[in-house]
Amino acid sequence: MLLRYNYCLDPWPRHRDAFGKAFGCARVVFNDGLAARRGAHEARKPYITDAELSARLTAVKQTPEPAWLSDVSAVVLQQSLADLNTAYRRFFGYVKALKEWRSKGQKGPKPRRVGPPRFKSRKDRHQSIRFTSNARFKVLPNGRLRLPKIGDVPVRWSRPLPCQPSSVTVIKDAAGRYFASFVIQTDPAADAERFSAADAEVGIDLGLTAFAVLSDGTKISAPRFLRRAQKKLRQAQQAHSRTRKGSKNREKSRVRLARLHVRVADQRADFHHKLSTMIVRDNQAVYVEDLCVEGLGRTRLAKSVQDAGWSAFIDMLEYKAARYGRGFGKVGRFEPTSQVCSACGVKDGPKPLAIREWRCAACGTIHERDLNAARNVLALGRRESLNACGGGIRPGAVLAAAGETASLRGAA
Repeated sequence: MLLRYNYCLDPWPRHRDAFGKAFGCARVVFNDGLAARRGAHEARKPYITDAELSARLTAVKQTPEPAWLSDVSAVVLQQSLADLNTAYRRFFGYVKALKEWRSKGQKGPKPRRVGPPRFKSRKDRHQSIRFTSNARFKVLPNGRLRLPKIGDVPVRWSRPLPCQPSSVTVIKDAAGRYFASFVIQTDPAADAERFSAADAEVGIDLGLTAFAVLSDGTKISAPRFLRRAQKKLRQAQQAHSRTRKGSKNREKSRVRLARLHVRVADQRADFHHKLSTMIVRDNQAVYVEDLCVEGLGRTRLAKSVQDAGWSAFIDMLEYKAARYGRGFGKVGRFEPTSQVCSACGVKDGPKPLAIREWRCAACGTIHERDLNAARNVLALGRRESLNACGGGIRPGAVLAAAGETASLRGAA
């Protein structure tokens, strides 16, 4: 499995200048390639291939006018063109999928929209460049990262790299922080030995009052990082709005505001990672509900939904389960998990969100709403996993009751 290992960088002033030059050159190459393809499209000329764009870049570097492109590693410029090509392939793939969806009478889910590539802005606060193995980047014995035409950059090694990385991406975020993101290939055998086999399986019901309720009765309270930082964010936003545009104080206030936002994002990601690792470690199979987070983000609960970060948490559960050999499944979003009694299976009808406990009319069991939903998610997930493994969907034949109408005990 391919994974990313991220580490903080502590670049010196000369490293920051070199990074800024590399970011600018990569942006120029990307925009020039995009402008060339748009111009060819508007002039009704053939599509400029990837090889033609690469050849144009090589020819431009040999001319004396843009000599500053030679101050940056050639791999960075080629990877910028590769990002442009990837953006076009995704856009063309979306157009093709949309045509197929319409030709089938709009059956099934509509393809997720992917727009055409756009020009990169010099004012964008998020910048990145990528070095592949062809660039011959190296992790030195003293712990520094050697990048071509940039130098030896200090790195904060929070954990060791499990193997030799295939590429590294240098990222600068809106708060002015620098990161090195390494792409590595994990060892399946080593990952399988990390967590021992577990006997338990768990169903998870995600919510807002409690972030997650497990089918074994465990409740994880919602941390609400954005709500807790809302007062500081509001004050920082008001202070930023009072500064004069183009002044140094405005840039300082922008960085201060960005640091508050990234702190909230980092806290949320840390919480998701710790919780997902704990759940995957303690259970052999994990089942969750396939929520439509995008649709819930357009309701009156949008702020709380976005603060919870359900999509990121489910993605972490999925890739960690695949990495450590655990089972993972999603239950359909239209399954009435909150309406069905987990004890007897009788559907009791929809209930407003204000009702947190209810009594089953058939068996009299008193259910806590979220816990009952989590148990139903577990039961549905187990059923789907058996069906996916070849189990029979139809129930087996059983002997008819003696007093059942129109049935004979000895009938064939």
